[in-house]
Amino acid sequence: MASAAAQPAPMLAGYHESWAEPRVAAPEATRLARLPGWVDLVFLAFARPDARYRGDLDLRATGLGFPFDGRFARDAVRALRRRHPAVKLLLSVGGATYADWSALDAGALARLVVDLELDGLDIDYEPGFPGCRADAAGQVACASDAPYIAAVRALRQALPRPYLLAVAGWSVGAYGEGPWREALPQGRYTGLALGLLRSPVAAEIDLLGIMAYDAGPRLDPLQAFAAYRARFAGRLLLGFSVQDMAGLAPAPRLERARTLAAAMARPNAGVMLYSLQMTHRQDRPGQPFRGGLAQALCEGLGRPGCDVPLP
Repeated sequence: MASAAAQPAPMLAGYHESWAEPRVAAPEATRLARLPGWVDLVFLAFARPDARYRGDLDLRATGLGFPFDGRFARDAVRALRRRHPAVKLLLSVGGATYADWSALDAGALARLVVDLELDGLDIDYEPGFPGCRADAAGQVACASDAPYIAAVRALRQALPRPYLLAVAGWSVGAYGEGPWREALPQGRYTGLALGLLRSPVAAEIDLLGIMAYDAGPRLDPLQAFAAYRARFAGRLLLGFSVQDMAGLAPAPRLERARTLAAAMARPNAGVMLYSLQMTHRQDRPGQPFRGGLAQALCEGLGRPGCDVPLP
């Protein structure tokens, strides 16, 4: 096992909603290009699994919702890299809206990654009815296991390393077996990730972000992290959502986020925010809640420069 000093430092990642980008006059003026240096990894959301893309930077059939064309988007990526050369950017595929994984075009998505000059792909696989069940021995299997594994395999083959391959894991996706057999909350997504993480194709995954939100107050994020860590030895990020209050008022929620982020300030771990542009009903002029939450996560990780705001 590698020493702690040799393992990757804690990371702060965030989803960037392409459809929330305002129309601006120059790539350097986009929110993407103006992200602060404490954001280590950006997920560009969302591309369609069945994206149609020939290789001409025409984004109209890709699912991405930027209010500008592909060349403008590529130049915004370049502008961000000029300001923060170490930043990584991944194309996020799927999400709650784009679910036609049966028509996955891995080649089109790989071409899009290359042409936008990104560092890899993020797989956000959210089947409507995964069909997860535990057998008599207590092992969970899902009807979605085979297509999930096939998608990861196909996308890795289309984009071999050193391109990065990430997976977004459902909050309870590693529950349902062993010490977490009865972990709460229970639901149709309990155990969703177990088949994938048991598969040999799991070795092709570089990073896993846990969507530890939208599951109600019974979810213990640290327990979800422990369940995933028992199955996945790579970089593991604990996720937060701007809109998920989980029963807490804003001030206590920010303090809890800071505390949880501090628990992730360890090698090969970190935090993820959904999203870097999301609005909230408690936003104030000049004080979006996403900014306070992002700052709390940054401070919890012990990072410098956390007072530099999100654009």
